Amino acid sequence: MKFFNSTENINKDTQFVIFGIPWDYLTSSDLPNSSIAPEKVRNVTKDIGWTSELGWPITNFNIADVGDIIIEQSNVEKNINTIKGFIKNLYEKNEKIIPIMIGGDHFCSYPTIKTIGDLFSEKKEFGVLIFDAHLDFYQEWDKGVYSHATISHRVYDLDYINNKNLLIVGTRDIDIPELEIAESEDIKYLSAYQLLEGIDNYTEKIVSFFNKSNIKSLYISIDIDVLSPSIAPGTGFAMPGGLSYRELWKILKEISKKFDIIGFDLVEVAPNLDLKNKMTCNLAAKLIIELISFIVNKNKL
Repeated sequence: MKFFNSTENINKDTQFVIFGIPWDYLTSSDLPNSSIAPEKVRNVTKDIGWTSELGWPITNFNIADVGDIIIEQSNVEKNINTIKGFIKNLYEKNEKIIPIMIGGDHFCSYPTIKTIGDLFSEKKEFGVLIFDAHLDFYQEWDKGVYSHATISHRVYDLDYINNKNLLIVGTRDIDIPELEIAESEDIKYLSAYQLLEGIDNYTEKIVSFFNKSNIKSLYISIDIDVLSPSIAPGTGFAMPGGLSYRELWKILKEISKKFDIIGFDLVEVAPNLDLKNKMTCNLAAKLIIELISFIVNKNKL
C-alpha cells in the first residue's frame, strides 16, 4: 500500500518523497510499537477523501512513496549510516525533492535531519522546528546518547544548529535534568499552555523566532504526542493539555506561507495503542497530506 496516489519511482517532476523508518528500538518504553506506523499510516489513506481541506485534489501532488528503509532493530550505528545513505540516494535521483519521513520513534528524526542539513548549501538560512510534548533534551537516556529522549540535544549538537535556529513547540512534560541543560544553553521552547494567549499570538512567536535569525528554510519534525491524547491516543507517552488538530493545522499553514519547508517528518504514532477506528493513524495521514498541500500551494494560502 502506497501513501494515497503516490508512485513508486522518483522522476524529474517528483516534488515529495515519502519513506518509512520502521524503527523503535530507541524508545524508552515497551508499550508502544511505532515501528509498524509507516505501514499503518499508509493503509488508512485508502479510506480518506482525495482532496485537501482547502479543496486541492491530492492527485495533483507529485508524490513518490519509495517504501521503508531496511532496519536492523538493535544495530544503531549501522541504521544511522543506512538512513543517511538512503536519503542521499533520493537526492541523487532528484536534488529538488522534499523528503517526508514516517517513523518510528523520534530518534529516527536525527539521522534524517542531519543528512538533509549536511546536504543543504545555505546553512545560515536553515532552521529546525520540532513539535513535541517533551523537550527530549537529555544528554543521555536509557541506552545512551542515542535515544528518542535525546533527539533534540543531538540535533542541537550539529555544527550548524544553535539556540537561534532550533525551536521546540508544544512542550508540557519536561524533566529537571533536561530543563537545566536547556536553560544553560538558552534553548528556546514554547509551552503548550501559552496557547491560552490565542493561536495567532502563538503562531507569531514561532514566525518571529526564525525571522530574527534570518531563517528562510525549515525542517519540521512532528511528534504525534504534541497533540492532545484525546484526539491522538495512539502514542506511547500521552500527556494532557496538547494542541488540537486545528491549532496544529493552522500553525503549519502559516509556517508554510512564511518559510520554505525542505523536509518534514511525523513520528511516535503507536498503532497498537490506537482506537479501533484508527483515529491516530487517520490524523497522522491527514497532517502529512495537509502539510504537503500547504507547501504546494503556499502562494495561494
